[in-house]
Amino acid sequence: MSETNSASLYELHAEMCKVFTSPKRLELLNLLRKKELSVGELTELAGIPQSGVSQHLAILKGQDIVRARRAGSRIYYSLSDKRISSAFDIIRGILLDKLNRTASLSRVIRKSR
Repeated sequence: MSETNSASLYELHAEMCKVFTSPKRLELLNLLRKKELSVGELTELAGIPQSGVSQHLAILKGQDIVRARRAGSRIYYSLSDKRISSAFDIIRGILLDKLNRTASLSRVIRKSR
């Protein structure tokens, strides 16, 4: 791969990763990894206004992270690729390991005082 193509790929990768910088978007993704949900259901479960849910979903859909399906007057959202759940699990696992190491270190420091 040429340096130009490589740089473009890194830019696209960075753009996709920006989607995952919002705690609320991560919460919505976590809800959607379990099952397909409507905007109303996501609003209720996440406890944020419908306008906020719609904005977050538009960003996720813009990066092809979620897909929409219309059923009557409702729109249902789901993850567009199951690997998103795997990526979520990997990052969450790394975070939990880090938190456990930090907690263990804190206990050692407190005991040594």
